[in-house]
Amino acid sequence: MNIQLGRGKTARRAYGIDEIALVPGPRTLDPQLADTRWQIGGIERDIPIIASAMDGVIDVPMAVKLSQLGALGVLNLEGIQTRYADPNPILDQIAAVGKDEFVGLMQKLYAQPVQPELIRQRIQEIKTAGGIAAVSVTPVGAVRYREAIIAADLVFVQATVVSTAHLSPDSITPLDLADFCQSMPMPVLLGNCVTYEVALNLMKAGAAGVLVGIGPGAACTSRGVLGVGIPQATAVADCAAARDEYYQASGRYVPIIADGGLVTGGDICKCIASGADGVMIGSPFARAAEAPGRGYHWGMATPSPILPRGTRIKVGTTGTLEQILCGPAQLDDGTHNLLGALKTSMGTLGAKDLKEMQQVDIVIAPSLLTEGKVYQKAQQLGMGK
Repeated sequence: MNIQLGRGKTARRAYGIDEIALVPGPRTLDPQLADTRWQIGGIERDIPIIASAMDGVIDVPMAVKLSQLGALGVLNLEGIQTRYADPNPILDQIAAVGKDEFVGLMQKLYAQPVQPELIRQRIQEIKTAGGIAAVSVTPVGAVRYREAIIAADLVFVQATVVSTAHLSPDSITPLDLADFCQSMPMPVLLGNCVTYEVALNLMKAGAAGVLVGIGPGAACTSRGVLGVGIPQATAVADCAAARDEYYQASGRYVPIIADGGLVTGGDICKCIASGADGVMIGSPFARAAEAPGRGYHWGMATPSPILPRGTRIKVGTTGTLEQILCGPAQLDDGTHNLLGALKTSMGTLGAKDLKEMQQVDIVIAPSLLTEGKVYQKAQQLGMGK
């Protein structure tokens, strides 16, 4: 539905995850029967959750542990792990600096050049330890470090917005997404986008998966800095429609991954019900005892030397990675046992697998998270934290 914003300008209503609720159907099932398996780039995973390629979230041990637990972690190949042979002193500095000095320190630390030999080393370290070597580069990084990432199992080409119709100055050769997808020896996932048209074009270019989300991340400030974005529920539903149309036309299924703004198990459930095949999350995993961020989380665009579009947030440490992902939960706010929450929600909704979960009914419900929760809010408990 379009709303008239003013003379000659209409606007479409879009919905965020907090504004929707999932509707129970005519049947339920035991959560143990809920099948959460999915495929990404031809690799089957038991858990449709990916840890974001952020320096406060993923290092080599985290990537390996997530692989062992049945999920996936993506290593940022243009971050601290590939600029410094020993990233620990750098991560200590980031955790210790005051908020007023933070941006300047980040710009200084990230001015250290990326070392291609460290890219190769980190990929090999993950694979040697038995993990899935999923890595992330920007489009510029994909051109610059193409040879160094050859051994990776999955490559995510990510930026604030990625499209197949990118204009560059004459002095810059832009990444040809279709050529990159076709010529690389591993599956390539592309993002981020928020519209039906761009998602469809990325699939036609050969993407093995499409990431959806601009600006909803906990540490991201793109929506404030740039004024750009579409709330996640609408963005996911639009891009999922592109996936379904592309599958009908081509016979090739390209998973949609909701990336950003998801904190609780309920957020993950609502994203999948909106059409996502999997989700990418950062801040929940940054709270793991094993996370490299020392209880802090920051976005990939935070250290930009020209226009930072992220900040550092303190998320604390609330449990182990296994507790956060698989339980048992030690918190009552939905941030522990994310897999258990998904399985229980699927059981409540009667969805045997993720495809059935994508078909459940949704209502617009702005009061979902506040209705009847006055005591929790007043006492900062559970959903009122």
